[in-house]
Amino acid sequence: MTPANDTINHDETCPLLSASNPHTAEAQIVEKPKSTPLPKAQLTALCIVRLVEPIAFTQIFPYVNEFMSDLHLTDDPSKIGFYSGLVESVFAISQLCSIYQWAKLSDVVGRRPVVFVGIIGLAITTLIFGLSKSLATVLVARCLGGLFSGNIAVVHSVLGEITDSTNQMIALPIYCLAWPIGSIIGPLIGGTFSHPASKYPEILGYQFLKDHPYFLPCFIASVIAIIGVSLGFIFLEEKSGALNASTNDDRVTTVPVLPEKPFSISKLLSIPVISALALSGFMLSYIGASFDVVFVLFCYSPIQSGGLSFSASQIGYSLASAGAISAAIQLCIMSYLLRTFDCAKMYNFCMALWPYTFLVLPILNLIARAGLDETTGELGTNTITLLWVGIAFVLMLSRVAGLAFSLSMILTKENAPNAASLGQSNGIVQFAMCFARSFAPFVVRCEYNLLGGYLWLAIMVTIAQNSAKKDALNGLPPIEDLPQ
Repeated sequence: MTPANDTINHDETCPLLSASNPHTAEAQIVEKPKSTPLPKAQLTALCIVRLVEPIAFTQIFPYVNEFMSDLHLTDDPSKIGFYSGLVESVFAISQLCSIYQWAKLSDVVGRRPVVFVGIIGLAITTLIFGLSKSLATVLVARCLGGLFSGNIAVVHSVLGEITDSTNQMIALPIYCLAWPIGSIIGPLIGGTFSHPASKYPEILGYQFLKDHPYFLPCFIASVIAIIGVSLGFIFLEEKSGALNASTNDDRVTTVPVLPEKPFSISKLLSIPVISALALSGFMLSYIGASFDVVFVLFCYSPIQSGGLSFSASQIGYSLASAGAISAAIQLCIMSYLLRTFDCAKMYNFCMALWPYTFLVLPILNLIARAGLDETTGELGTNTITLLWVGIAFVLMLSRVAGLAFSLSMILTKENAPNAASLGQSNGIVQFAMCFARSFAPFVVRCEYNLLGGYLWLAIMVTIAQNSAKKDALNGLPPIEDLPQ
């Protein structure tokens, strides 16, 4: 910058910032904005609220196949997967039907009412699921649970409203810990407390729990949901967009601004990055949901049929370890990755990992077959150890690939055209993801026993490879250059 008076003598006594350049210091401050303090109470409340859904969703995984078998729907064990896939798909289809409507409603009536109504409804339907004695009741309970779970896009929007670009790389890993922690607690609850009367007859040998062997894990999940609503009601605040606060030194100036209008669906989809995230999110959700289904079926199936012949408790421990791995990734390295690498490039890298997660599973079955004692039907100690190491590896690979879900949330927030459209932008992306989840479990379970039990492998590796090669975010201009 050229000084205003060139005749001034410059020596070691002159200040580095001349008084004739009053804007220089301000320019430097603008270039290095201070990080906005995290709203700790709100973030904590939001994380507790976010914890409810994964617990209620994943607590059925360890026992859902056993549940369908107890309903005596078929005498063919290979068809159990069809019914458990139907149960999971009904939930996702219902969520698909409600997710955009919840997001749009939250832009009108506020985030808090939508979030709380959804959680309370999920708690009630989870109880109904635990009391179910027929397939029809199970499907109705899961259908209603999916409708109330459609507020997930609203919860994401709340995070976007209480953070900004200066603190989101700290807040996001903390927020994203809720799902892996929930996916640890949920399977542990389901695997530990299903059939409690037979597992713990001295303490829980009540006739009611004998008649309803899956009620207790559902009851525990519902209690956690009610606790989440109570804490959220106390600490979670409604974000107001009517005022725009700008800071300068220690002074805060509040300037009234006109309320922004949300974009229409067609206008939002005309934004390249929003439509790209919706398309890519569809593929990501299909692959991720398919892996979760395949992994549970793979663990449940007999070794001779290509699985590992795990019990419900062992499946619960496996899923809990997956949640622990995911939590460790979010807590230890996610913040560093967000500070170091471009979000879009990390997203594409995570998508490229999915084919390998499916390819590792048949290797585990080969290990189990090699270590199986034909006379006793038991696995050797060394084989069991090797299997658990392999399971830890494949689950770690899947959780690294699953970071794409968190990155998708960041990209959606950064590219929403305005604050009023944030809920609907999240709704569109989550709608696409839920659409994939609505049929992925059903399709994969139908494929599982075909082609000698390996048709699922050929199909899923092909889909995952094509998604990685033709990812919807590849070829887009840099995120900051996209039209808003």
